[in-house]
Amino acid sequence: MSAAAVDVAVRPLTAADLPVLERLEVELFGAGAWSAATLAEELTAPGRTYVGATLPDGALVGYAGLWFDGWDAQVMTVGTDVAHQGRGVGRAMLGALVDRAREVGAASVLLEVRVDNAPALHLYEALGFERLGRRRGYYQPENVDAWTMRLPLGPAASDAPGA
Repeated sequence: MSAAAVDVAVRPLTAADLPVLERLEVELFGAGAWSAATLAEELTAPGRTYVGATLPDGALVGYAGLWFDGWDAQVMTVGTDVAHQGRGVGRAMLGALVDRAREVGAASVLLEVRVDNAPALHLYEALGFERLGRRRGYYQPENVDAWTMRLPLGPAASDAPGA
Protein backbone atom coordinates (compact mmCIF):
# COMPACT_ATOMS: atom_id res chain seq x y z
CA MET A 1 0.00 0.00 0.00
CA SER A 2 1.33 3.44 -0.95
CA ALA A 3 1.74 6.23 1.55
CA ALA A 4 -0.47 9.29 1.20
CA ALA A 5 0.52 11.74 -1.52
CA VAL A 6 2.44 14.79 -0.41
CA ASP A 7 1.90 18.35 -1.58
CA VAL A 8 5.05 19.47 -3.40
CA ALA A 9 6.01 22.46 -5.48
CA VAL A 10 8.33 21.85 -8.43
CA ARG A 11 10.86 24.61 -9.05
CA PRO A 12 14.16 25.13 -10.90
CA LEU A 13 17.25 24.09 -8.96
CA THR A 14 20.10 26.52 -8.25
CA ALA A 15 23.63 26.31 -6.89
CA ALA A 16 22.17 27.04 -3.44
CA ASP A 17 20.56 23.58 -3.57
CA LEU A 18 23.87 21.74 -4.05
CA PRO A 19 24.42 20.72 -0.39
CA VAL A 20 21.03 18.97 -0.27
CA LEU A 21 21.52 17.49 -3.76
CA GLU A 22 24.88 16.04 -2.73
CA ARG A 23 23.37 14.45 0.39
CA LEU A 24 20.40 12.98 -1.50
CA GLU A 25 22.63 11.74 -4.33
CA VAL A 26 24.83 9.75 -1.95
CA GLU A 27 21.88 8.43 0.08
CA LEU A 28 20.02 7.30 -3.04
CA PHE A 29 22.77 6.12 -5.37
CA GLY A 30 25.62 5.06 -3.07
CA ALA A 31 28.70 3.99 -5.02
CA GLY A 32 27.10 5.16 -8.27
CA ALA A 33 26.44 8.70 -6.99
CA TRP A 34 27.53 11.66 -9.06
CA SER A 35 30.30 13.74 -7.51
CA ALA A 36 29.66 17.22 -6.13
CA ALA A 37 31.53 18.64 -9.14
CA THR A 38 29.37 16.70 -11.60
CA LEU A 39 26.19 17.88 -9.89
CA ALA A 40 27.39 21.49 -10.04
CA GLU A 41 28.31 21.16 -13.73
CA GLU A 42 24.97 19.56 -14.60
CA LEU A 43 22.98 22.46 -13.12
CA THR A 44 24.55 24.91 -15.57
CA ALA A 45 25.38 22.73 -18.58
CA PRO A 46 23.91 23.74 -21.96
CA GLY A 47 20.54 22.21 -22.78
CA ARG A 48 19.94 21.08 -19.19
CA THR A 49 16.84 21.64 -17.05
CA TYR A 50 17.00 20.59 -13.39
CA VAL A 51 14.01 20.79 -11.07
CA GLY A 52 13.48 20.11 -7.41
CA ALA A 53 10.41 19.14 -5.41
CA THR A 54 9.87 21.06 -2.19
CA LEU A 55 7.45 20.55 0.66
CA PRO A 56 5.31 23.45 1.90
CA ASP A 57 8.01 24.18 4.52
CA GLY A 58 10.59 24.58 1.72
CA ALA A 59 12.44 21.30 2.34
CA LEU A 60 13.89 19.86 -0.88
CA VAL A 61 12.83 16.19 -1.12
CA GLY A 62 13.53 15.37 -4.75
CA TYR A 63 15.39 16.39 -7.87
CA ALA A 64 15.32 15.50 -11.54
CA GLY A 65 17.15 16.58 -14.67
CA LEU A 66 16.62 16.69 -18.41
CA TRP A 67 19.00 17.25 -21.33
CA PHE A 68 17.69 18.39 -24.72
CA ASP A 69 20.07 17.68 -27.60
CA GLY A 70 18.06 19.39 -30.33
CA TRP A 71 15.91 16.37 -31.16
CA ASP A 72 15.17 14.14 -28.17
CA ALA A 73 15.16 14.93 -24.47
CA GLN A 74 17.02 12.62 -22.09
CA VAL A 75 16.11 12.23 -18.43
CA MET A 76 19.49 12.49 -16.73
CA THR A 77 18.45 11.61 -13.19
CA VAL A 78 15.49 11.33 -10.86
CA GLY A 79 15.89 11.08 -7.11
CA THR A 80 13.37 11.26 -4.27
CA ASP A 81 14.18 11.22 -0.57
CA VAL A 82 13.44 7.72 0.73
CA ALA A 83 10.88 9.03 3.24
CA HIS A 84 8.85 10.54 0.40
CA GLN A 85 9.07 7.81 -2.25
CA GLY A 86 5.79 6.44 -3.57
CA ARG A 87 3.96 9.64 -2.65
CA GLY A 88 3.80 11.48 -6.00
CA VAL A 89 7.07 13.40 -5.79
CA GLY A 90 8.70 11.65 -8.76
CA ARG A 91 5.50 11.93 -10.79
CA ALA A 92 5.37 15.71 -10.18
CA MET A 93 8.99 16.21 -11.22
CA LEU A 94 8.68 14.01 -14.31
CA GLY A 95 5.55 15.91 -15.31
CA ALA A 96 7.55 19.14 -15.19
CA LEU A 97 10.36 17.61 -17.26
CA VAL A 98 7.96 16.25 -19.88
CA ASP A 99 6.31 19.68 -20.07
CA ARG A 100 9.75 21.24 -20.60
CA ALA A 101 10.58 18.69 -23.31
CA ARG A 102 7.38 19.67 -25.13
CA GLU A 103 8.22 23.39 -24.74
CA VAL A 104 11.62 22.96 -26.41
CA GLY A 105 10.15 20.83 -29.21
CA ALA A 106 11.58 17.43 -28.31
CA ALA A 107 10.32 14.53 -30.42
CA SER A 108 10.44 12.19 -27.43
CA VAL A 109 11.76 11.75 -23.91
CA LEU A 110 14.26 8.96 -23.33
CA LEU A 111 15.53 7.45 -20.09
CA GLU A 112 17.36 4.51 -18.60
CA VAL A 113 16.19 2.76 -15.44
CA ARG A 114 17.62 -0.13 -13.45
CA VAL A 115 15.88 -3.39 -14.36
CA ASP A 116 15.45 -4.09 -10.63
CA ASN A 117 13.77 -0.74 -9.84
CA ALA A 118 10.14 -1.90 -9.92
CA PRO A 119 8.63 1.29 -8.43
CA ALA A 120 10.32 3.49 -11.05
CA LEU A 121 9.36 1.13 -13.88
CA HIS A 122 5.75 1.22 -12.71
CA LEU A 123 5.79 5.04 -12.65
CA TYR A 124 7.39 5.40 -16.08
CA GLU A 125 5.00 2.91 -17.67
CA ALA A 126 2.03 4.64 -16.00
CA LEU A 127 3.22 7.90 -17.61
CA GLY A 128 3.29 6.26 -21.05
CA PHE A 129 6.97 5.34 -21.43
CA GLU A 130 7.60 2.18 -23.42
CA ARG A 131 10.56 -0.19 -23.11
CA LEU A 132 12.90 -0.09 -26.10
CA GLY A 133 15.61 -2.50 -25.01
CA ARG A 134 18.02 -3.66 -22.36
CA ARG A 135 21.49 -2.18 -21.81
CA ARG A 136 23.75 -4.78 -20.20
CA GLY A 137 25.90 -3.61 -17.27
CA TYR A 138 24.78 0.01 -17.69
CA TYR A 139 24.91 0.93 -14.01
CA GLN A 140 28.43 0.85 -12.63
CA PRO A 141 30.12 -0.10 -10.41
CA GLU A 142 27.23 -2.47 -9.56
CA ASN A 143 27.12 -3.88 -13.14
CA VAL A 144 23.30 -3.74 -13.20
CA ASP A 145 21.36 -3.74 -16.47
CA ALA A 146 19.06 -0.91 -17.52
CA TRP A 147 15.88 -0.70 -19.52
CA THR A 148 15.95 2.06 -22.12
CA MET A 149 12.53 3.68 -22.32
CA ARG A 150 10.87 6.24 -24.59
CA LEU A 151 7.88 8.55 -24.35
CA PRO A 152 6.81 9.87 -27.79
CA LEU A 153 5.67 13.49 -27.65
CA GLY A 154 3.12 13.73 -30.39
CA PRO A 155 3.19 14.11 -34.19
CA ALA A 156 6.82 15.22 -34.40
CA ALA A 157 7.88 11.86 -32.93
CA SER A 158 6.71 10.03 -36.07
CA ASP A 159 9.08 12.16 -38.16
CA ALA A 160 12.13 10.80 -36.29
CA PRO A 161 14.74 9.00 -38.38
CA GLY A 162 14.03 5.29 -38.21
CA ALA A 163 10.56 5.80 -36.76
